[in-house]
Amino acid sequence: MTLEMLGQLFGGLGLFLLGMQLLTNGLKQAAGRSLKATLEHATGSRLKGVISGTLITALVQSSSAVTVATLGFVNAGLLSLTQSVSIIYGSNIGTTMVGWLVALIGFKFKISAFALPLIGAGMVLQISGGNNKRAHIGSALAGFGIFFIGLDFLRAGFDDLGSTIPLAELGTGPLALALFVMAGILLTFLMQASAAVIAIALSLVHAETIHLTAAAALVIGANVGTTTTALLASIGATPNAKRISAAHVLFNLLTGLVGLVLLILLGGLLDRLDPTAFDLVFLLALFHTLFNIAGVILMWPLTDRMVRFLQKRFLTLEESEAKPRYLDNNILMTPSLAVEAINMELARVSRICSRMSREAISAEQGAGSRLQQQYESLNQLSNRIVEFNQELARQNLSVEISETLPVSLRVTRYFNEMARLAARLPEYYPVFEQLQDSGIRSSVHDFQQAVIHLLDACEIRADSATQGYETHQMKREMEREYQHLKSGLLNRTISSQLTPAESVTLLDALSHVHRLAEQAEKASRYWSSTTPVQQRASLLEHE
Repeated sequence: MTLEMLGQLFGGLGLFLLGMQLLTNGLKQAAGRSLKATLEHATGSRLKGVISGTLITALVQSSSAVTVATLGFVNAGLLSLTQSVSIIYGSNIGTTMVGWLVALIGFKFKISAFALPLIGAGMVLQISGGNNKRAHIGSALAGFGIFFIGLDFLRAGFDDLGSTIPLAELGTGPLALALFVMAGILLTFLMQASAAVIAIALSLVHAETIHLTAAAALVIGANVGTTTTALLASIGATPNAKRISAAHVLFNLLTGLVGLVLLILLGGLLDRLDPTAFDLVFLLALFHTLFNIAGVILMWPLTDRMVRFLQKRFLTLEESEAKPRYLDNNILMTPSLAVEAINMELARVSRICSRMSREAISAEQGAGSRLQQQYESLNQLSNRIVEFNQELARQNLSVEISETLPVSLRVTRYFNEMARLAARLPEYYPVFEQLQDSGIRSSVHDFQQAVIHLLDACEIRADSATQGYETHQMKREMEREYQHLKSGLLNRTISSQLTPAESVTLLDALSHVHRLAEQAEKASRYWSSTTPVQQRASLLEHE
């Protein structure tokens, strides 16, 4: 391989990638809200998701852009994980458009006849368009022209490569196909652009440097190699990003396996095709599309199962906490065990609520969104506890166990209200931060500390039968401090040391803290009644 040939291949690849980048960025910017509108349309059904993913990717020529946009919609709650997976399916089909552009245009016409005018027209639009849609279309046109010029250099370079490196002599046996698949994965990982690898495969076939079967294996490798981008993007990302990346990997691995099986079955036939009678470049582009469609068809009935599998993976703390740890339908037939499971779950809920409440009262910056997520998770858990109580109530229960179920619901309600109040408390952070009077600041701080001490005492311990009895006195002391603080604030308002607006907002904030403490004390007090008397007596013997 001469230095000139190497430079031609390297420069042609660089121009190809530059053209793809300009084309993709220009089309994304020109599409603007169309991308958002099309993705919103995808919420209708799984089939619409596949169609939307295919059309958008074919338009902007960037599956990664579609994946990122899809991820944003999933995190915003506008798309379910199932719908987002169907869009990923479609984006894989949409990426095959590059192969069709190369097969139908790139090797059929004199490149300079239309590529150079495209670049010129595109730059005129880009320069004259400022920062509007016309400028973005201009960038896309210029990129389109550079894309084909780069392809022309690649084609010319590969025309001479066959005589220098006899790639065709590697054959199309299983080992050779595996090598070409690995080469496709590696090249896609290094260039982070499967389109470039597909263009290389098409150019090699056009130059008759490798067999059609070997080029197809290279395309399969490029398809699988796109998962490296998803894997890299998922590092440190949100759970939804990791789930979508995992779905992308699973789909591409299956699709690659399907393509490889097709190659093994059809390899002999493909290699005997006469290049003068068949357009091998066209056939390779067709193969790329067909095995992606075959992958979608195979994954279609498995999608729901895969989504359920992924939803149990990559859990955040909030998502993990939303799932019951002790409630199991298998123990409903043994009511005494079921009641014990409810108590253990309520003790866990108590710990979560106490942690949330302490965090909310400490007024940490940036806690608002985190507390809201925790509240939503705890709300799900509370609903599951209620459902479990209802299912248990349908069993043949003793009177003693039946009497504990309404109390469990009452305690669940207190905890849910604690979490709601804790999630709302960050709304009042500015009020506490803007307090100028040192006396008021000190009194508010003392009250907050008293509430935190009460929360610590109210936190339920699953091994205690008398939980809540010792907290009553602490609550009375906290109540006296709260009333004293309220009187002080009202007196300062009367003496104009506080404005009416400041007084109302501050009293409202303190009322939230006070009510939160009340809910904690009630939950602690009633919890001991959720255990049947016999079990309570057993626990008392061990205390």
